[in-house]
Amino acid sequence: MAVISGKGGTGKSNLVASLVSMAPSVILADCDVDAANQHILFQPRVSAEETFTGSENAVIDEKKCTHCGICANHCRFGAIQCTPEQTKISDIFCDGCAFCVTVCPEDAISMQKHNKSRLYTGDFRYGEMVYGILAPGEENSGKLVNMVKANARNLARKKQIQNIIIDGPPGLGCPVISSISGTTDVVVVCEPSLTAIHDLERVLSLLEKYKFRVWIVINKFDLNLALARIIENICHDRQVTLAGKIPFDENVVKGMTICKTITEYKPDSPAAKAVSRIYNQIFCDEKMSPL
Repeated sequence: MAVISGKGGTGKSNLVASLVSMAPSVILADCDVDAANQHILFQPRVSAEETFTGSENAVIDEKKCTHCGICANHCRFGAIQCTPEQTKISDIFCDGCAFCVTVCPEDAISMQKHNKSRLYTGDFRYGEMVYGILAPGEENSGKLVNMVKANARNLARKKQIQNIIIDGPPGLGCPVISSISGTTDVVVVCEPSLTAIHDLERVLSLLEKYKFRVWIVINKFDLNLALARIIENICHDRQVTLAGKIPFDENVVKGMTICKTITEYKPDSPAAKAVSRIYNQIFCDEKMSPL
């Protein structure tokens, strides 16, 4: 099951963490590799680490470079800073287009593979976890997401664990497509705001192209009841199941500050009870397919 959202900040990762804390046996795959955070909350004991090699960056051979500035003048991303004494290329701003390699008259620039991104596997207090961390400025996060999912599926088969819960990235880009591909259930977390509703419509249009069981969760629904009703109407019109509504609860943030989910920190709170009902709706009423 993949949990995604049309926009960031809807509470997607909080919901994932809470669902994981109630599951008897689960593999947690944090596929939000651009901003992975589940390892911060659950602090897994890492048992394996792999290097992910993605895009390329330009590097300068200082022995050949004459600091002529031609490469800097042609770099549309502003990644090259040139002075009469020194030429530098920023790893973060370099897009890997290699145009500077073409225009350099001294053949002083070459392309070098990124090797700073990592893929981790470990165990935590509720089971096994696989997560990826994409280094700043690196691309091909969809490929890293595929690696995270592949490792999670292999681990699930090895440990004979039926369910994998994926914390997917927000938006509609390549990492999202990679996160939801091959899953049986997709949960879309939305909040009662105009931007979230707009993005929800876009996500649902995307999901129509796949054969998933789709669930909607409205987080902090009581902050704007009128917009929450609009989301409910969208679910009705598109024939998508509303898995539940979670009220705004300050205890969610308080629990996160001490690395606890709301179901761990305040199990009798309104938010925790709402999450529990959502868990029963998804995992009990509609049995998830085994691997």
